[in-house]
Amino acid sequence: MTPALLTAQSCVGHVHLVLGTGPLAASRCAKLLEVGARPVIVAPDTADLHFTLAQAVEDGRVRWIQRGFEETDLRTLGREDVDGFVDAVFITWPAKDPRTSHLSQLCRRLRIPVNVVDAPSLCTFTLLSTYSDGPLQIGITTSGNGCKLSSRIRREIASSLPPKFGVAVDRLGAMRRRIWEEDYRLNHTNDTETLEVDGEDEEAAAQKHTFNSLVKEDDRDPTTLRTRRMRWLSQICEYWPLSRLAAITDADVSAILEAYRSPAETPAPCSGATNDLLPPSGSQKGTITLAGSGPGHPSLLTIAAHTAIQTAHFILADKLVPAEILNLFPRRTPVHIARKFPGNADAAQEELLQLGLEALKQGKDVLRLKQGDPYLYGRGAEEVTFFRAQGYQVRVIPGITSALSAPLFAEIPVTHRAVADQVVVCTGTGRKGAAPEPPSYRKSKTVVFLMALHRLESLVKSLTGHVDEQDPTARQRALWPSRTPCAVIERASCPDQRVVRSTLEHVCQAVEEEGSRPPGLLVVGAACEVLHKLGGGRRWSVEEGFRDLDTIGSPGSDTERLRGVESTLVKDGLSMTGPVPGVTPLG
Repeated sequence: MTPALLTAQSCVGHVHLVLGTGPLAASRCAKLLEVGARPVIVAPDTADLHFTLAQAVEDGRVRWIQRGFEETDLRTLGREDVDGFVDAVFITWPAKDPRTSHLSQLCRRLRIPVNVVDAPSLCTFTLLSTYSDGPLQIGITTSGNGCKLSSRIRREIASSLPPKFGVAVDRLGAMRRRIWEEDYRLNHTNDTETLEVDGEDEEAAAQKHTFNSLVKEDDRDPTTLRTRRMRWLSQICEYWPLSRLAAITDADVSAILEAYRSPAETPAPCSGATNDLLPPSGSQKGTITLAGSGPGHPSLLTIAAHTAIQTAHFILADKLVPAEILNLFPRRTPVHIARKFPGNADAAQEELLQLGLEALKQGKDVLRLKQGDPYLYGRGAEEVTFFRAQGYQVRVIPGITSALSAPLFAEIPVTHRAVADQVVVCTGTGRKGAAPEPPSYRKSKTVVFLMALHRLESLVKSLTGHVDEQDPTARQRALWPSRTPCAVIERASCPDQRVVRSTLEHVCQAVEEEGSRPPGLLVVGAACEVLHKLGGGRRWSVEEGFRDLDTIGSPGSDTERLRGVESTLVKDGLSMTGPVPGVTPLG
């Protein structure tokens, strides 16, 4: 079945013709009144109106034309500004009624949207099973395969949302409008590129294809500067847990906007809004733990890392630590999420270090939680050096790195006896945004590039051609054939994991057309096609979703399995005993 185009339509003031007088007609009219439409019932005066429909007619909210339906009603009962045509027709007659099929065809000829109950083939549009919370609306359709199932899915989704999440949506919308006013319109009134748009189009207008490209710290381009806060807002909407977004207050909005007034300015570690993140002062010396959170799925946390989460007094988390991990944080534990965005990495890193140091001085046990593994292309060793210089010993807990686990979840064996005898892990971005020298080609080599998707095009060019022909060292490097298989893996191990399989020749076009959902990595080499070959002349393929780990359980849903782990923790060299505390969702 071809999927339908789902849209949200403003119906304020529209005239909708409803044919029928029973419970379904009453339900349709009630929904139309909710969205500001003007329902019109055409039925003989002898018709038996449903009691709620009769009340709506009596109250003047629904118009009842007391006679039989006439085809001219389609062209005469509507608004004057559309020449009398009705805006939509809802038929609640039995599907076997001989008039139904004829009326559906007539509406199609007149280009009037028509909905027929229990007859998908006669409809030009269908109604979704909806959930509303203020500005938030969620609609589910099974394309005519069962309204009960649609309702069940809608209930499941709605129950997973924080209570009164619509209030948070309002606040975040107000924040976006304020950023737009301050950074786009008021300061650039003569900018011909500034668009007067609203809603989702407003954000799309601000986000060109370069929106997430790397920003150097000394980049003072006006377009770059004025998009920093909007990019930051997009990132917190993408990465913060919904429960944390729901807890944002109006005061938080003002404090956050002020904190992000420029890329080089961040609040002092112990001032204003950040001070209340720290627990009360104590007399004992604090401890610092540096732990990896793994690639994303909570079941891939080590027991040691999970215990550290449950026992920490203060948590400093990377921005890319997924919501499923953040939701394991105990409600009582203060959390600071790194405020890193392009051009602000060093300032945000210094803020994290100072916050951690202040908490340590207060005698608190601090957990520095990093995505993946703490040392692999992170600043783990730099953080260890910093805290050691302040007189603190750092306990480091490894994490499963996406460099090796992401290819596994994408069914790519990075080594294979007949194909690949070595694997190289590289970064796609050096210090200050510099492009590192790519590895030389070897047929039996698999290369995994981390932090590379934002500069994918230049990386592919450097792999397949000599960018600097004047560099004799570069000319000695063996180039990768453009037909080399490769794969982009995004949000590895998470339910919304996506794998784009292609070749170096077409991968940039694939990502441009399919879009990018960071965090992600690039795998290059013949190993990419051991278990999956494109075939059929395709330039790329896309695989969505990953649920293989959901049936295994996770620390958040299998608490009993974690209760008897004292001996394991001792073997890991951790000075922790006693059962692991139960998991409390983040408030």
